[in-house]
Amino acid sequence: MHGAGRRALALVYPSPYAVGMASLGFQTVYRRLNALPDTVAERAFLPEADDGASAVLLTYESCRPVGDFGLIAFSVAYELEITGVMTCLVAAGLPVLAAERTDAAPLVVAGGPLTFSNPLPLAPFVDVIVMGEGEELLAPLVEIAFGPFTRAQKLRHLAECPGFYVPTLHGETLAPVQKCDDRELPAFSAITTAESALADMFLIEPERGCSRGCTFCVMRRSTNGGMRLVSPERLIAHIPKDARRVGLVGAAVTDHPRIVDIVRAVVEGGREVGLSSLRADRLTPEFVALLARGGYRTLTVASDGASERLRAGLEKKIREKHLLAATELAREAGLAQIKVYMMLGVPGEIDADVDELAAFSLRQAETAGPRMRVSLGVAPFVAKRNTPLADAPFLGIAQVDQRIARLRAALRGKVEVRPTSARWAWVEYELARGGWDAGLRAHAAWQAGGRFGDWRRAFASRQEEDV
Repeated sequence: MHGAGRRALALVYPSPYAVGMASLGFQTVYRRLNALPDTVAERAFLPEADDGASAVLLTYESCRPVGDFGLIAFSVAYELEITGVMTCLVAAGLPVLAAERTDAAPLVVAGGPLTFSNPLPLAPFVDVIVMGEGEELLAPLVEIAFGPFTRAQKLRHLAECPGFYVPTLHGETLAPVQKCDDRELPAFSAITTAESALADMFLIEPERGCSRGCTFCVMRRSTNGGMRLVSPERLIAHIPKDARRVGLVGAAVTDHPRIVDIVRAVVEGGREVGLSSLRADRLTPEFVALLARGGYRTLTVASDGASERLRAGLEKKIREKHLLAATELAREAGLAQIKVYMMLGVPGEIDADVDELAAFSLRQAETAGPRMRVSLGVAPFVAKRNTPLADAPFLGIAQVDQRIARLRAALRGKVEVRPTSARWAWVEYELARGGWDAGLRAHAAWQAGGRFGDWRRAFASRQEEDV
């Protein structure tokens, strides 16, 4: 029975339910916490906008107020979810800033994918940050958090354990990112639900990390031992017999040397299949045909750099020939669409690179033929810590918008261009490169209403030319 365990904690995702339940990391932590002796974890999510600003944050399982738990743990995927943490803390009845909470307040902990790049902007709001892969850190966290210690003693004990960053004791010096034992793999879903963004999909991880060296990526080969594989036999054994949709999740799923065997086993079991990442240079006729049998209607690949020159500089190693071959395979398999994700504003980019992208996209549309759509998902480049491009500047909002307009003009009526916001990419950039001060500026922007103008004013004393 939920809430009956001596050690009851709230596991909070700072985005709405549909997003949180599509997170394999969140689901894995939930499952593993509930497997610990005498421990119960209940889920909570960022309230929907129509819930009202004064809504009390309640857990999904027992409708217990989150503020009543002794431990509140957040899973944070990326920088812009930091404001979701603030909103959830207020809805839990707690001061947003950790420094304003009393010793009687719940211990507030954060972890998740953000810890692989830069969790420092979270520091003003939490007591502890779990760094990196959390599988083997959950037990000591719970033991200490619910142990017979004062708040100060709990923080001191956690600060002495590998993998825990305690801002009040460590300052802005982060603890090293942790790697779990490979025997703890794979991660897999605890719950499937129709209300997830990945509706009714059982998620499982065939590999963790990546063996490639893309210079913009936090999960490049130098991170936590590169790619770590799960055998197809072990993977399939974890999939419930009643799972009708299976999502294979990882940084470089198609680089698994037996990925075709895995997909074949899923599809021949009568299930639909989805993959979190497809590399164009790993696709074969059999592979794409299996994806089509498994319910695929859109093939999604990434080029990242706008030109061959830029991709070589990024060590992406995807060439036009790979993207054209993927388009042909998708067309031959009868798919309805191919999407190509890429970035604008990478270091060294000029208008000629955008023109090269436009010219290639037109060739790709010709290859696709009249029955298959081609679309470009365009995101502004945002440099991340712990990558070779960590110090690269943001191109600038006006410049990004100008290049998107240039691309759209060249492709109008031929290829759909679907960009993400340059403004919010700039906000992400400011947080990604910042420390505690960035968190405090985020707090000021959130207090002011969270509009872009509020963020711009909050970061006004930073390098304004970035905007």
